[in-house]
Amino acid sequence: MARLADYFVLVAFGPHPRGSGEGQGQILQRFPEKDWEDNPFPQGIELFCQPSGWQLCPEKNPPTFFVAVLTDINSERHYCACLTFWEPVESTQEVVCNEDTTEKEEEADEGGQARLLSTAPAQPSQLFAPKTLVLVSRLDHTEVFRNSLGLIYAIHVEGLNVCLENVIGNLLTCTVPLAGGSQLDSVEEGARTISLGAGDRQVIQTPLVDSLPVSRCSVALLFRQLGITNVLSLFCAALTEHKVLFLSRSYQRLADACRGLLALLFPLRYSFTYVPILPAQLLEVLSTPTPFIIGVNAAFQAETQELLDVIVADLDGGTVTVPECVHIPPLPEPLQSQTHNVLSMVLDPELELADLAFPPPTTSASSLKMQDKELRAVFLRLFAQLLQGYRWCLHIVRIHPEPVIRFHKAAFLGQRGLVEDDFLMKVLEGMAFAGFVSERGVPYRSTDLFDELVAHEVARMRADENHPHRVLRHVQELAEQLYKNENPYPAVAMHKVQRPGEASHLRRTHRPFPRLDEGTVQWIVDQAAAKMQGAPPAVKAERKTTVPSGPPMTAILERCSGPHINSARRLEVVRNCISYVFEGKMLEAKKLLPAVLRALKGRAARRCLAHELHLHVQQNRAVLDHQQFDFVVRMMNCCLQDCTSLDEHGIAAALLPLVTAFCRKLSPGVTQFAYSCVQEHVVWSTPQFWEAMFYGDVQTHIRALYLEPSDDRVSPSQEVGEAQSQDDERSALDVASEQRRLWPTLSQEKQQELVQKEESTVFSQAIHYANRMSYLLLPLDSSKSRLLRERAGLGDLESASNSLVTNSMAGSVAESYDTESGFEDAETCDVAGAVVRFINRFVDKVCTESGVTSDHLKGLHVMVPDIVQMHIETLEAVHRESKRLPPIQKPKLLRPRLLPGEECVLDGLRVYLLPDGREEGVGGSGGGPALLPAEGAVFLTTYRVIFTGMPTDPLVGEQVVVRSFPVAALTKEKRISVQTPVDQLLQDGLQLRSCTFQLLKMAFDEEVGSDSAELFRKQLHKLRYPPDIRGTFAFTLGSAHTAGRPPRVAKDKGPSLRTFSRNLVKNAKKTIGRQYVTRKKYNPPSWEHRGQPPPEDQEDEISVSEELEPSTLTPSSALKPSDRMTMSSLVERACCRDYQRLGLGTLSSSLSRAKSEPFRISPVNRMYAICRSYPGLLIVPQSIQDNALQRVSRCYRQNRFPVVCWRSGRSKAVLLRSGGLHGKGVVGLFKAQNTPSPGQTQADSSSLEQEKYLQAVVSAMPRYADSSGRNTLSSFSSAHMGGHGKWSSVRASGRSSGLGADVGSRLASRDLLSTPHTNGAPPDSGFLRPQRAALYIIGDKAQLKGVRPDPLQQWELVPIEVFEARQVKASFKKLLKACVPGCPATEPGPASFLRSLEDSEWLIQIHKLLQISVLVVELLDSGSSVLVSLEDGWDITTQVVSLVQLLSDPFYRTLEGFRLLVEKEWLSFGHRFSHRGAHTLAGQSSGFTPVFLQFLDCVHQVHLQFPMEFEFSQFYLKFLGYHHASRRFRTFLLDSDYERIELGLLYEEKGERRGQLACRSVWEYVDRLSKRTPMFYNYTYAPEDTEVLRPYSNVSNLKVWDFYTEETLAEGPPYDWELAQGPPEPPEEERPDGGAPQSRRRVVWPCYDSRPRVQPDAISRLLEELQRLETELGRPSERWKDTWDRVKAVQRLEGRQDGRGTSSSLLVSAVPHHRRSLGVYLQEGPVGSTLSLSLDSDQSSGSTTSSSRQAARRSTSTLYSQFQTAESENRSYEGTLYKKGAFMKPWKARWFVLDKTKHQLRYYDHRVDTECKGVIDLAEVEAVAPGTPTIGAPKTVDEKAFFDVKTTRRVYNFCAQDVPSAQQWVDRIQSCLSDA
Repeated sequence: MARLADYFVLVAFGPHPRGSGEGQGQILQRFPEKDWEDNPFPQGIELFCQPSGWQLCPEKNPPTFFVAVLTDINSERHYCACLTFWEPVESTQEVVCNEDTTEKEEEADEGGQARLLSTAPAQPSQLFAPKTLVLVSRLDHTEVFRNSLGLIYAIHVEGLNVCLENVIGNLLTCTVPLAGGSQLDSVEEGARTISLGAGDRQVIQTPLVDSLPVSRCSVALLFRQLGITNVLSLFCAALTEHKVLFLSRSYQRLADACRGLLALLFPLRYSFTYVPILPAQLLEVLSTPTPFIIGVNAAFQAETQELLDVIVADLDGGTVTVPECVHIPPLPEPLQSQTHNVLSMVLDPELELADLAFPPPTTSASSLKMQDKELRAVFLRLFAQLLQGYRWCLHIVRIHPEPVIRFHKAAFLGQRGLVEDDFLMKVLEGMAFAGFVSERGVPYRSTDLFDELVAHEVARMRADENHPHRVLRHVQELAEQLYKNENPYPAVAMHKVQRPGEASHLRRTHRPFPRLDEGTVQWIVDQAAAKMQGAPPAVKAERKTTVPSGPPMTAILERCSGPHINSARRLEVVRNCISYVFEGKMLEAKKLLPAVLRALKGRAARRCLAHELHLHVQQNRAVLDHQQFDFVVRMMNCCLQDCTSLDEHGIAAALLPLVTAFCRKLSPGVTQFAYSCVQEHVVWSTPQFWEAMFYGDVQTHIRALYLEPSDDRVSPSQEVGEAQSQDDERSALDVASEQRRLWPTLSQEKQQELVQKEESTVFSQAIHYANRMSYLLLPLDSSKSRLLRERAGLGDLESASNSLVTNSMAGSVAESYDTESGFEDAETCDVAGAVVRFINRFVDKVCTESGVTSDHLKGLHVMVPDIVQMHIETLEAVHRESKRLPPIQKPKLLRPRLLPGEECVLDGLRVYLLPDGREEGVGGSGGGPALLPAEGAVFLTTYRVIFTGMPTDPLVGEQVVVRSFPVAALTKEKRISVQTPVDQLLQDGLQLRSCTFQLLKMAFDEEVGSDSAELFRKQLHKLRYPPDIRGTFAFTLGSAHTAGRPPRVAKDKGPSLRTFSRNLVKNAKKTIGRQYVTRKKYNPPSWEHRGQPPPEDQEDEISVSEELEPSTLTPSSALKPSDRMTMSSLVERACCRDYQRLGLGTLSSSLSRAKSEPFRISPVNRMYAICRSYPGLLIVPQSIQDNALQRVSRCYRQNRFPVVCWRSGRSKAVLLRSGGLHGKGVVGLFKAQNTPSPGQTQADSSSLEQEKYLQAVVSAMPRYADSSGRNTLSSFSSAHMGGHGKWSSVRASGRSSGLGADVGSRLASRDLLSTPHTNGAPPDSGFLRPQRAALYIIGDKAQLKGVRPDPLQQWELVPIEVFEARQVKASFKKLLKACVPGCPATEPGPASFLRSLEDSEWLIQIHKLLQISVLVVELLDSGSSVLVSLEDGWDITTQVVSLVQLLSDPFYRTLEGFRLLVEKEWLSFGHRFSHRGAHTLAGQSSGFTPVFLQFLDCVHQVHLQFPMEFEFSQFYLKFLGYHHASRRFRTFLLDSDYERIELGLLYEEKGERRGQLACRSVWEYVDRLSKRTPMFYNYTYAPEDTEVLRPYSNVSNLKVWDFYTEETLAEGPPYDWELAQGPPEPPEEERPDGGAPQSRRRVVWPCYDSRPRVQPDAISRLLEELQRLETELGRPSERWKDTWDRVKAVQRLEGRQDGRGTSSSLLVSAVPHHRRSLGVYLQEGPVGSTLSLSLDSDQSSGSTTSSSRQAARRSTSTLYSQFQTAESENRSYEGTLYKKGAFMKPWKARWFVLDKTKHQLRYYDHRVDTECKGVIDLAEVEAVAPGTPTIGAPKTVDEKAFFDVKTTRRVYNFCAQDVPSAQQWVDRIQSCLSDA
């Protein structure tokens, strides 16, 4: 039995001691006056009676009632029921009561009372003071308290004839039965009826089960006030320990809300601050740091505003406010949504029926009390689902004297599949759950509703999930039980209590509440106490049972873990692999290993592995050989690497006994255990893991202690915590329950003995674990201590936060540790120290918790350092021996094939090559096996970085994977940290990206030390950026000099050459000293061997002489011998050959000029004095003197003044190039610098010279040679239109005046013509002729702003916007990233590639270049000259000028012409290859800018659109693209001809050409290769001479160059031909002897094989076959070119013999342009059928074929129209000869036909030409004699191959390809002459 009420208190208003306006509460009387022993009087009741403060009121309020809750120091709750009423007060009272109230409360009260009795009736202005009756109880019977206090108040107000002292005495002595007591036996006991002696009767019903909270209607009210979502978030907030504050104007509501929230938390108990009604004076409690649930009157809402981390629930407004900084984790799905749905069904049953057409008649909603229980039932179910199976994770550590129970949190989370769940994690870590475990974990106790639910109803709940009605039924069943618990006897609940009358508080009572007689009350209390003493003490008769554990756990939501769903097949693979390992079938095991490692990502497979290994340990097969040991360790590591620090799936726990079992013998007496190889995992350094393991093992041993011998079958498998799963044996909890039941019956000695046994069990386990921990925490090699400790997180153990360091190798491991532990890091002992501290901390914690005696604990602390020390000593021997082990047989390193002269710098470092996001080789879109990751080695040579290896996937087979790129092409290198594909360990890696679109993403093997990796990086850097250009591979190749010294020429083959180049540099230096002003942005790098420049330079540099030195202006006839040598050498350069071909001037031996020529070749720059980056010979207008050029050059950037580089053969318009104009500021610069000369004239003279120069260019053009020049643009309205009006940008301008450039690259102002032409049609002959400017200057918008328009309108400025070099660089970087991403794409498919390609803007730049070039081509074609003057004149200018020539002149589309174009425009005109390619250390910062590559890409785009116009193939472009960056050849090194001469590069090739040295020049290499293979040749080449190409330039017409995306893993890039001729050909012996080879099918993998090699085109295949057959027959094989030429010639003849008029040319050449660019037509011989290979054709194939047929017919009719006969003698002999043109014309290769019938020697432009270009009548021939080479003749040909044919009119100079063919021609011609 328990007291109903402990204290009755009367509290009244009293003035504040400090005299402030507010009053304070005073206790007038309290009963009993002495404190109860078991329950002292709670302090501070006065505050809680009036929580808003004690204040006087002007009017009399009705009485109020509420229950406040106080919590004492023992967490006992005291319920204070307060009934407050108001009494009138007089002003005198305040004075009287102002005595000392602390000690003599009662006397003061007495006095006050006495005076109050005699007060006069209340005045209207009277104030009323509150007075409170308080009942303090430990029981929560709100209604009984309300009735009892109401009764006392009623007796007082109504003046009933009842003694108040008696009533209060009865109240204090009333006892009620204990909850859960023997009330089941009799109703009287359970439902106690009490009477307070005032004719009243009340029934008190105690709940059946004490543990279930009593909620009455509070939960239902809470939901009504706040709604479902808000209550759920409050629920989660309270569970996850957030601060919750309720606001309301009603105290009762606050109390109910808090009570409701607590009822929802059941079965967890809230253990933090809980104050349902907080008095105003204590509001600062709200800023406490601990969690709380507090209610505060809404009047104080303002004070709660500043609280940043408090969740405020406003009950009156129905809102919950969560601050921004607070995150409330929601319930895990699907529980969140399920709970929400059920709650809405309970609260709003109408919702389901709202949409029905015929709703059923409304059923009455359940009463509020019932609804309250239903809501609680929902939350009970929720907890049962959340905590289902929790008993399986309890560890019983001690049974006697008291149970000690621990909860294995990680295992619980893991098995429920909620490791990631924030909510459950926080709940399990919270205080409430800790209380739950200690209270409910006990195996033998009384059970309640929750225990039943969680044990038996879970299956039902799972089954009901999808049936709302069944769920509702279950909820109602639970609700009924809860209701019954609160109201066990509804029938008896009848109350009869006197209540005061209506509005009784308004009556004017004169009587204040009387003072009570303490004596009477005390006497009643004492009487009752005496009576109780005789009675037996009330014992709570508990019914204890074994708590049911329920079914084992299941995951809350069966999540499929993506790709790691473990099928039975996978587990089978794991089992097989292990059995192979133990049976010694290592090859089989090796094949399965990758699959096993993949499978081990899944949980089931890891468990399976642990289980299988266990079985082998049990069979005593734990001692392994080395290979087995490695396999087992690898699998264990793979298992452990995915374990989190918590080890929630128990994998580490299962492996822990195994790592101390498996071992191998290293040498006699030295054994290495597996633990030394699996230490690198974070789980071993997590204290929580060790605690859980320890408790699990202790539980197993304690259980074994109590099992009878018959049960005592403790197999090692139970150590793994699997004991519970074995049904036939009782679980540890069952054993403990049984023991607890027997405990009271045991004798004291027996009890003592059991306690002692348990304690020693725990102690022995602690020693065992100290050993185990030292095994896994001490590294094998103590020198590696720092590294390991940092990995294992022990470094942080100094600070108690066991922060888990992840496996990623921190960059500076040592530093981070040293900062923490001072100097002690030097020796190994600090590792020991850290481990000892870690183990000691662990031992302290677990031993204290599990009640180990202090003596034992001290003993342990002494033992631990010894254990650690012993283990370190053992490890030293193991480490020593393990180093002696032969290394594991790793695959043999495959040595790469090297080029001649290429040397290995660093031998192979073992690495894994990882996928970089672009290979189909990983079994991507095209399927196929995973070639990457591959295991092999990386080699660094003087020329390349090479990876060779084999795929790690054993299913791929023995394929060799090669990936390499030239060192010079490296653009970015970064360190990465990656997992190795096989061991899955984290390793350092390196990612190398190259501008040849290769990427090496490598992880270093563990055997490669960090120093080796660092050395590799340093060497790579050294080779990539040599300090001097002579350190590059092109220079070091084939010569033994070191990089510092200038190379010596072997045997000095060309002395004159060497002296010439020296003289040249000397003269240049002299001249430079006087003329070269260093105002340029660009200075060529100075070579170390050049020495210091002479000191007089410094004075002379500033003064620029107006006239040049006489020496530079000597007439050319008087040149010094060395200069003459210079001239002849310069004449041989590409520029001169081309100038002569174009008829732009010639240099005969006397260097005299032909005055009739408008242009001349000027040697003014032969010493590179005017412009260092220009070639030595330049084409300038005839009328401009050399000395004027110096002044003109000053107006242009880098002194690059306008010079002619090409002339149109048809319109005679010229193309000029120059640097951009200097800005205005430069003129001022001249003034400042040249103080000696008068400033103004200087500047003016320069710009006047510039105008004069441009005028000279205009007059040099034949059409504009008339002196007036006024007719050029006379029709334009004003002179100013030439400025910017028409050329605002190169976009289509619709204006008719002038010229706009269309995107489609044609002139926009076509509205002057009748109809617009389609793209590519030749312009109309009369197109805008009279209105054209003679010269268009294309310049940058920004530069041309200050330039004056020409007054005579002879030239016009075209301002355009171009991109800068840095934009090219940025764009290329993005293009690299797009084509070779570096990591697998997040979204598969082409979309992400196309998006990143677009972001790079590379194609937009190509579009711009093509657009500008086509514009220039149009202008030139229409007869106007164009000057391209952009940037410094060496990047975009070069691109545009080269493209224009390529599009306009078919010669440049041949192999020889393209070479000439690159040599002339890119090399001679000074494109800065070294600077843009960052070839040396100096250029490292500027980075790689692929201007030349961009030009090649443009050529590739044109090639795609006009495949028949180019003699060279696409491969040729890729080849140049690769080698311009590779530095294998010297061609693309250095920035100008001047620098090449200075290094002696330009002319040395001539002297060395005969030697079979490695090729120095890329052109020489191409020539050699072309003789052997047709790979640079385009078989569809069939040009039209007049063809000017106008490609489409829209981005939609451009294609991504496959050079950027293709790759060949079989052999690396195919551009080093010697290396590419590798193994992929099938071996010869496989073919049967003789006969055709069998057709052997071969799989071609998209990124592995080189498709053109494996599957060559038809013609290459036939040529190869011919060659093979010839070698088989033992005949010397003919050159492919000769064969090809012969085949074409034969084709032609056969066609003619047929006489049917079919086309005799192999490739139709007269197809109209528009078709030609889209289709390729191959004639199929004499039959005449046309095979159309349509390339991107927009038209339908039908129309293409028909048009080609017509074309074929047309070409047939014109073909050789001069012959009607079909005799074969018509062409007695034919072939190619070089012929020297007429005077001043260059040598040209022509196709000559010797015709006996007509007695003629005819020549054509090329083999398939239909028009004869000229005829030599043999009748006029006088003699055929050997000839001599003249200037401009082909260099490579022997002198004896020249012959002259002398006719009566002139002498023809010929040159054959070699001496035999020359001889043959001479013989044939002689025989023709003799026949005649």
